[in-house]
Amino acid sequence: MFTNGASPGGLSSTNPLRDVRDRRLPRVAGPCGLVIFGVTGDLSRKKLMPAIYDLANRGLLPPGFALVGFARRDWEDQDFAQVVHDAVKQHARTPFRDEVWKQLSEGIRFVSGEFGDKQAFETLRETIRDLDEKRGTQGNHAFYLSVPPKFFPDVVRQLKETGLADGPEHAWRRVVIEKPFGHDLASAQELQRIVGEVFDPSSVFRIDHYLGKETVQNILALRFANEMFEPIWNRGYVDHVQITMAEDVGIGGRAGYYDGIGAARDVIQNHLLQLLALTAMEEPVSFDARDLRLEKLKVLNATHAGKDISRSTARGQYVRGWQGGELVPGYLEEEGIPADSITDTYAAVQLEIETRRWAGVPWYLRTGKRLGRRVTEIAVVFHRAPHLPFSRNQVEELGQNALVMRIQPDEGMTVRFGSKVPGTSMEVRDVTMDFAYGESFTESSPEAYERLILDVLLGDPPLFPRHEEVEASWRILDPIEEHWESHGKPDTYPAGTWGPRSSDEMLARNGHVWRRP
Repeated sequence: MFTNGASPGGLSSTNPLRDVRDRRLPRVAGPCGLVIFGVTGDLSRKKLMPAIYDLANRGLLPPGFALVGFARRDWEDQDFAQVVHDAVKQHARTPFRDEVWKQLSEGIRFVSGEFGDKQAFETLRETIRDLDEKRGTQGNHAFYLSVPPKFFPDVVRQLKETGLADGPEHAWRRVVIEKPFGHDLASAQELQRIVGEVFDPSSVFRIDHYLGKETVQNILALRFANEMFEPIWNRGYVDHVQITMAEDVGIGGRAGYYDGIGAARDVIQNHLLQLLALTAMEEPVSFDARDLRLEKLKVLNATHAGKDISRSTARGQYVRGWQGGELVPGYLEEEGIPADSITDTYAAVQLEIETRRWAGVPWYLRTGKRLGRRVTEIAVVFHRAPHLPFSRNQVEELGQNALVMRIQPDEGMTVRFGSKVPGTSMEVRDVTMDFAYGESFTESSPEAYERLILDVLLGDPPLFPRHEEVEASWRILDPIEEHWESHGKPDTYPAGTWGPRSSDEMLARNGHVWRRP
């Protein structure tokens, strides 16, 4: 096992999803290897390779762990090893240690080829057999599809035809699929059919990296490890809920992927609906994968947009504006974007959850590019007090109580409530009480991909949405996308602002306003 002298303190002993058999012990992967298709992309370089090194550095990978890269580049093993080395040096979370790198690098291999090239997959099969013999991986391998969705079927079929999807007896083979899982319900079901013909459902891991974040997992701890919240976590006390994922960057070099997909498909269908499900679901019987999924699926199946989609949704597209003291281009001015594109870079929806707990409570979800700042948060906003024994001027600066869970950055939680202003007169004003991860814990939080890759290698699926959840999410979003496609262009908003005016109007109809994070 890789070791660095560190104790298991890097693993949060308070995490409810840790090994219930002994929370003090770290979970260490057994003999195995990981094959990454598309190793030349940003995801692999910035997230996957550094996460693998960090797992090794924390002693959570076996000594014979193997990493195989598959891409079109004309590289030898040592060329790929240098790419991994540079990525680790630049992006790893833990310190670089020569002894850890030496042991990890001995298991690095590279296979050059196209996704439709059967001979390349035959070479991959021989490479894996060689690693089983020399590194002791025992036939246990996961295939990570860090490739555009259009290549998923090609890769999965090649894995089947070359026998790579089936390992030796008593060995496991798993496939990891990055979002998006289709672009609508029909395509998601077709993708599920293709993957399901090759891999057993228990061997398919759909990555939603947001579910690997410590602060997302802390939603479960906040709700179900504390008695103080449950009595007020319902329609009797909650006025509305806002879930925001705002980015202050544009599309960068993702024009080929992003145009035609848009903000709603890219973020709301997966990240934000998963956050909604975790916030709204009933308490599961246990934190096993099946029980968690059952409660999340109940919520998603009960969720829908309002009957009048034109009034309960808003979409926008950023235009040129000032951000961070710099004049930045509009979406239609970005390289590779057609001049007549109607792709949404901002999307906001009002959803209803038809359950006894949440009936009548609006859930507002929004996401966008080129907004005021980068932030992801869940704000549970409570009803105003039914009676205030104060004069109007004493409480004119008093808002509604709110509990805000900050996912990124500055991970933590804020509670907003009213307090008397010091002085001889009675004046009540909003104050906040903050909890910050960085100030309350000495343990460092692992990156989301560390947790998720380790879970794949362990075969531990609680944080991975099953196809039923994916399809339920598309059933929520598809009617909205169909409505937008038949109603012209999105509204515009200047870069550096908080979205189009129609988004504010959507909330104003219910007497609400967006939080300014």
